Amino acid sequence: MTNLILIQPRAEDVEGQPILRLLPSALRRSVGPFVFFDHMLATAYAPGRGVNIRQHPHIGLSTLTYLFEGELRHKDSLGSDQQVKPGDVSWMTAGRGVAHVERTPESLLRSGSRLHGLQLWLALPEVDEQGEPSYSHHPAASLPVSEALGVRICLIAGQGFCLQSPVPVRSPTLYAELQLDAGATLAIPDEHPERAVYLLEGEVLLDDEPLPMHGMLVLPEGETFTLSACTGSRLVMIGGAPLGPRRMNWNFLASDPALIEQAKQRWAAGDWPPVPGEIERIELPR
Repeated sequence: MTNLILIQPRAEDVEGQPILRLLPSALRRSVGPFVFFDHMLATAYAPGRGVNIRQHPHIGLSTLTYLFEGELRHKDSLGSDQQVKPGDVSWMTAGRGVAHVERTPESLLRSGSRLHGLQLWLALPEVDEQGEPSYSHHPAASLPVSEALGVRICLIAGQGFCLQSPVPVRSPTLYAELQLDAGATLAIPDEHPERAVYLLEGEVLLDDEPLPMHGMLVLPEGETFTLSACTGSRLVMIGGAPLGPRRMNWNFLASDPALIEQAKQRWAAGDWPPVPGEIERIELPR
């Protein structure tokens, strides 16, 4: 276990939503194609309150939102307008530039709601960094699931555990939700060169060592491990093939820093496709 890297979360707040941020970290900038990992902590919103992340830009990456509780409305500059429910995948590829909005749907604003989920960003291969932006929504029922011996695996994106997700990733990727009953075990194969596990709830051993709650353990390449659940537990596992160094500045990601500077200038000047029907926007941080 001495070769494991433990990434501790940083507590942040995004427009009133408390989060734990694991990536990027000083210990690891990325795991496979994953360059950003936000855990949106379970939060109860009273009637009239909710998430309202105004329109903001991205380049050079894909965003993936996956909820355990609550709902979000996704709107973007491509004209997409989608309600995202628990277990769905909301997948947006920015390419050369896209803007989007995420907010609590009107119906839940009136009644009050809860929100709990994850938002991860994936780097794009250099050939796709300046490609056409796109959006796709993948309902929970479309994601492949394996259930056996007290273990449920949902393959959110990529390929692993003999499953393949319909989400159109651009490079070798693993993103799975793992649910284990008390006493269940799961072998973690070395299917991808980079892998990490993140414990959301419960008590789990990795081989003979306890996994830290809300800490990300990066696993060494080429080694296999066994997860053993002491209680009913939920984890996620991410990984894949690394894509090489990337620069990140605010919401922009690129292999060439000049692309980031161009994007910052365009957003500041208002030279960006708007989200239809939206006026408010998040300005460049100073």
